[in-house]
Amino acid sequence: MLPFAARQSLTKVSKLPSLAIIDDYLNTSKPHFAHIPSTRLQITTFKDTINHINEKETARLIERLKAFDAISTVRERTAFPGSLLRSLPNLKLLLATGTQFEMFDLAAARELGITVVAAPGLGRTDTLDDIASQPNIKNGSAHPTTQHTWALIMALARNIAADDAALKSGSGWQNGLAMSLTGKTLGIVGLGRLGAAVARIGYLAWGMNVVCWSENLSQEKADRTASEAGLPSGVFRVVSKEELFRSADVISLHYVLSNRSRNIVGVKELEQMKSSAILVNTSRGQLVDQAALLDTLERGAIRGAALDVFDIEPLPLYSPWRRANYWGEGGRSRLITTPHMGYADEGLMNAWYAETAENVDRWLEGKEVLHRIA
Repeated sequence: MLPFAARQSLTKVSKLPSLAIIDDYLNTSKPHFAHIPSTRLQITTFKDTINHINEKETARLIERLKAFDAISTVRERTAFPGSLLRSLPNLKLLLATGTQFEMFDLAAARELGITVVAAPGLGRTDTLDDIASQPNIKNGSAHPTTQHTWALIMALARNIAADDAALKSGSGWQNGLAMSLTGKTLGIVGLGRLGAAVARIGYLAWGMNVVCWSENLSQEKADRTASEAGLPSGVFRVVSKEELFRSADVISLHYVLSNRSRNIVGVKELEQMKSSAILVNTSRGQLVDQAALLDTLERGAIRGAALDVFDIEPLPLYSPWRRANYWGEGGRSRLITTPHMGYADEGLMNAWYAETAENVDRWLEGKEVLHRIA
């Protein structure tokens, strides 16, 4: 493939290649692209997200992106279905951070001749098989989402957010007894690398009993996962979905979102939970029936929930999840919310953008891009 500069010389009208960096809320990408002169590439950064949830918003997104030759995205902040890809006639390169692309229509991208590349966040590797073989990815223990999950569990169990707010507002001192995790039952919905890492910590740190469930999980597979995590066989006990929700004191979701798993936690599952139990979701907002969870918390039917993910992100200002000085009062459950920060730590975000910038350089020079997935 000829470098961009060479191909431009063959056209009657010279056109500077353009890159849109979208959904970069904190402008983290800026230093990684600073070396590229404006005479070589036109770069536009958008710090907000357009959620194409209706025709009007979809039209806004298309209008924003249709002129660009390349687009840099952040994981699932913006979905790229085939209908959107077909509305972007100039798009040649789609750069995506991470290694999960449920919201990208890769078949449509191949059909349209759009190159799609990943940014695994691990440094220089040549294929996704190489990515999967990395020890820290295989067991999930080094992933920032594992840390964030336990930060949310601890914050909710120990009343940290509520007590912090009470102290700062002058409204009180201690406003409730903390929940001990020692010997409690930890329910893992989805025993993949992240679910296993979260379970491992609960077992080793507080002697928690681990029960787990997913649609196709067997005890044999759970035992193998435990062994790979350096734990004895049998410590990850596979149970039915109903038993998990009835028995667990802490339920943590680590399930892959698909049409089958959408609303996998609904009215039935929430009603099965103990009144003293907590629910933590750092996976995907659409795994949980949002209306059902809202009703459950407003009735105080469970101890609380900690949410890092939502059905619409960023959360609209009118979202009921944004209510201040509301949760934990008047018989309502406690609620902790964070703005999808599970994976967004300094190390990973900067690694993603460094790899993305390297691929932009390679694309401009006509070299083969790294981590290509379509």
